[in-house]
Formats: sequence, structure tokens, C-alpha cells
Amino acid sequence: MSTAQPKSSIATLTLAAIGIVYGDIGTSPLYAMKEAFAEEHGLALNAPNVLGVVSLIVWGLIIVVSLKYVTLVLRANNRGEGGIMALTALVMSSVSKSSRIHYPLMLLGLFGATLFYGDSVITPAISVLSAVEGLQVAAPALQPYVVPVAVVVLVALFTLQARGTAGLGKFFGPIMLLWFVVLASMGLVNIIEEPRVLAALNPIHAFRFLEGNRLIAFIALGAVVLAFTGSEALYADMGHFGARPMRMAWFLVAFPALALNYLGQGALLLHNPAAADNPFFQQLGAWSVFPLVILSTMAAFIASQATISGTFSMTKQAIALGFLPRMRIEHTSESEYGQIYIPTVNWLLLTVVLSAVIGFGSSTHLAAAYGIANTGTMLVTTILTFFVIRYRWHLPLALCLFATGFFLVIDVALFSANVLKLLHGGWFPILLGLVLFVVMLTWKRGRALVFDNLQKHTIPLEDFLQSLFVAPPARVPGTAIYLRGETDGVPHAMLHNLAHNKVLHERVVFLTVHIHEVPFVPAAERIRIHPLGHNCFQLNVHYGFKDEANLPLALELAEEQDMVFEGLDTSWFIARQNVIHGPQRGMAPWREHLFVAMQRNARGAADYYKVPSNRVIELGTQIMI
Repeated sequence: MSTAQPKSSIATLTLAAIGIVYGDIGTSPLYAMKEAFAEEHGLALNAPNVLGVVSLIVWGLIIVVSLKYVTLVLRANNRGEGGIMALTALVMSSVSKSSRIHYPLMLLGLFGATLFYGDSVITPAISVLSAVEGLQVAAPALQPYVVPVAVVVLVALFTLQARGTAGLGKFFGPIMLLWFVVLASMGLVNIIEEPRVLAALNPIHAFRFLEGNRLIAFIALGAVVLAFTGSEALYADMGHFGARPMRMAWFLVAFPALALNYLGQGALLLHNPAAADNPFFQQLGAWSVFPLVILSTMAAFIASQATISGTFSMTKQAIALGFLPRMRIEHTSESEYGQIYIPTVNWLLLTVVLSAVIGFGSSTHLAAAYGIANTGTMLVTTILTFFVIRYRWHLPLALCLFATGFFLVIDVALFSANVLKLLHGGWFPILLGLVLFVVMLTWKRGRALVFDNLQKHTIPLEDFLQSLFVAPPARVPGTAIYLRGETDGVPHAMLHNLAHNKVLHERVVFLTVHIHEVPFVPAAERIRIHPLGHNCFQLNVHYGFKDEANLPLALELAEEQDMVFEGLDTSWFIARQNVIHGPQRGMAPWREHLFVAMQRNARGAADYYKVPSNRVIELGTQIMI
């Protein structure tokens, strides 16, 4: 039974949002300007180009982040929850299942979600690497130690996940607030020294840059977009803080600090073009490099933590929506909602992140891989947002096309610029996304085949009970709870029990878990009980895709409807499905093998739903696909 938590003040939530939500985009100044003027792009380092790039970044922050995400997309939330998975669920519930676009939209949202996983790999890698690379600015002889130090930091970060971040989390906001203050201060120092950079606030410089450089400018867009990375994480985290604190954190702290720092880096390059190799760490001179390395490593740690937590949260949502098999989920805080740890995901993520750090070796090489995943997810978000405002909000078609079409043009341009980097590292997140996409589709399709097979052999529950009680079996004391699917007939576990034990418990409860395409279901709507006669009951438990599925807690709610469960008097009968290959092919053979492997390694229903193991009687049943 849920207990009400005291609501935090707007100021507290705003500070927390600064620490968690804006860590990713807040660390972009570490590498965005550096990559824009990287030698391989062939972009001349002169005043018009510097003003053009800075103008593109500042106006990109205004249009892409401020207008698109903070103003529009945050409104397209699923009962207060954001993120690509929540948005996909919202679209699927807004568009009729009989519609021809329902399944393609599900595929599109799913692919966007898998790209977010690719982004979750690159963010810790590039953030930590960029921060540690400050060492070689201070002392070039330290260059061989950059990757090993980054590996140590990342291993420590992922190792800490099992303990949770509730204790450290209270420092995230103040540390990131300090980070943004430092960003703004460094920017102001350089702007005062070279005030002509303020001309970049005029968007005409961005248009002149694009017009004057054509192909080179288009290639440079792939680096400019690095300044907007983290915008998807912004949307994904809105459920923890709400739209208002996130908007306040952006407009009052994050945006001014980022804009000032990019202007400051531009001023530095106008004054000292030799600083282009790493302008961030050279904004205040040699004395500041080591303090900046320490502070930026802390900021990168926090940015990575937010991304990892977002990956855990999205995985939990994907499991609830039927796109991934059940996994062990641990709650790392008794007081903070949403702080979870998924060991399988954590160690897989660490393995891939370390592979990226060691394989790419520098933030410059990783930057090519970063943009394509981020812009791909941004593009999918814009398309899905159109269907929300058209089919959910029922706004006029012309308004919907204008509202999302404007952003779609920008997203397509940014994504196209990053496609050019496909052979230079962009393949990495795309490959990760495709692998996850196939895994999720295989699990979804495999479960559908299992469902179809069960339906063919379903015995209607009410008809079975009616015939059973014509000559009823012996009743024994206690309560038996049988888990059954939403459209299942008689549970296989019950048939096994009757066949082998020839008895029926004094009270029989058929329990069905319903997962809805909304983030949360209120406690008052959690339980529905329907009497079936002969002291048998159908108990329906309703969850949203972000709710914690805890059946013993749900049963406590049944007491309000005069159904009391005594722990020692209650037995849970659960059928463990053993999937085997059938003669008919519902999927390609390799996908069937993949599904069977996932099914065998999936978390058991009893464990996933927090059912006490000493009260569970698990019975195996074979199902063909």
C-alpha cells in the first residue's frame, strides 16, 4: 500500500533538476566547440566562421531545446511522465489499434528507444573522456594516462550503482549549480576581453556561415549538434520533477550559463586561435586547468549517473510494456521513488562503455558516434509528437503540421549531417540500436506466438468451474492463488494440481496482472474483485508501466473489499512456461532460438512480482512456438 510522500518545494525540485536533468547537456561545452573546429572538418578558423558556429549553437539551444523540448515536447507527456518509451505508449493509446499506422508507429518509437540506449553508452564514455583529457592540456606528457584514468572512473561509477545514489544524490544539485556558475563566469571573462563575439547573437551570422561554407558547414553541423545532446534525457526525466521546475532550471540557470560559455569560447578563439585544440580548458589560463579537470570530472560523473539511471528506468518500462523479458530489479532507496538498479543492464552497459572508451580512444573519435544516436532519437520524438497533438489533443491538422514540421526540418538537417559520420564511428550506436531493436521485436513476437498457442488450448474458466462443481473435489483449508494471463482460461497450474493432488483449496483466487499504457494507476483503482461462485474469485490487479509490480502489497488493498489474505494460509501456484520449438515457423529459426534463450533466462514471475518464495508452488508447462 503506497504511502504519501511530502511534496518538495519548487526551489528544491529546481535544484534537483539542475543536478539530474541538465548534467548531460551541461557537460557539452567540454567538447562541442573543440569538435566544430577539428582539423578533419576543414573549417577555417576565422572570425566569420567563429561567429557563425557560435550563432548556430546559441540559436540551436533556443530553437531545439527551449522551444521544442522545454516548451512543446514537455507538454506531450503521458500523465506526467516523459521519455521516448512513455511517448510511444501515449501514441499507441491515442491511435486506434485497427489503424494501419498503429504498428509502424510502435516500430518507430521502439527504434527511437533503442537509439536512446546507444546514446546511454556514448554519454558516459565521451563525458568522462572529455573531462580527463584536460590532463593532457596541463601536461602533454600525461596523454598516455587519459584512457586508463577514464576507465578507472567509469568502473567506479558503475560499481557504485548497486549501492544506489540516494546518499550522493543530495550533492548533485549543488555541484552542478557550481558547474553552471563556473561556465557562466568563464564565459563572461572572455566576452569582456573580446566583446565583438556578442555579434553572434544575431542569427544572420549563422545563415551567412551556412551560405558561405555550404558542404563544410553541413559537415560542421554534425559537431554543432553536440551542444544539444541531453535534450532527450531532459524529456525522459520530467516524471521525477515536473515541467515547471525543469523549465525554471533551464531558463534561469542552464541556458544562460551554456550560452555565456559558448560565447566565451568563441571570444577565446577570436582572441587566440591557437586554443582551438581544446578551448574549454584554456578559457582562464594554465592555472585553472587542474581545478577544471576535477570539477568537470565530477560534472561528467553526475551526467553519466543521470544517463545510467534513465537507462534503468527505460528498461523497467520496456519490461512492463512487453518489449523485454523480466529481469531482477532492485530498489536502492527506501525514501526516493524511482531509484532502481538492474544488475544485468548495469554490467552489460559497463562492458559496452569500456569497449567504446578503449576502442575509440578519444573524445574526438567518440564525437562522431555521439551525434547520430541523439539526432535520431530527436527526429523520432518530433514525429511521435505530431501524432500526440493530432490524435490525442485533436488540434487542427494545419496547426499540427506547422508546429512539428518546423522542428522536423531542423531535425532532418541535423540527422543528415551526422549520417556523414556513419563510417567514422556513427555505425557504433546504430549497430547497438539495431541489435536491441531485433531483441525487443523478437521478444514481443515470441510472446505473441506463445499467447496464440495458449489461446488454441484455452479452457474457458467459468465453464470449467461450472462442470467441476457438478462433482466437486475435496476441499482443503487455506487459500490458493493462481496466476493467469489477461485472456487465459483455466491456469495450467490448477489443472496440474487437480490431476495430481485431487483436491481444491477452501478459497480459490485467480489473479491477473494488467499493465496499462499509462505510467501509474492510482491505488484506489489497483484492485478489482469478481466473485465466480463456490468461494472462487477473479482478482484483477492494475499497474501502469512505471508502477512497482508488488503483488503482496496489492493484496493488502483487497482488505478494503473484505478479502483478507493470511500469509501462512495462502499458497501461490505459478506455471513456469518452458518454450520449445514447434513444427510451424512463426519466426526465423535464429529468432526462435534467441527467444527461447531469453525465455529460459527471464526472471520468474514469483520473484518479479515480489511473491515470498516459501509460499510458491511452481509447476512447469511446455508451450510450442
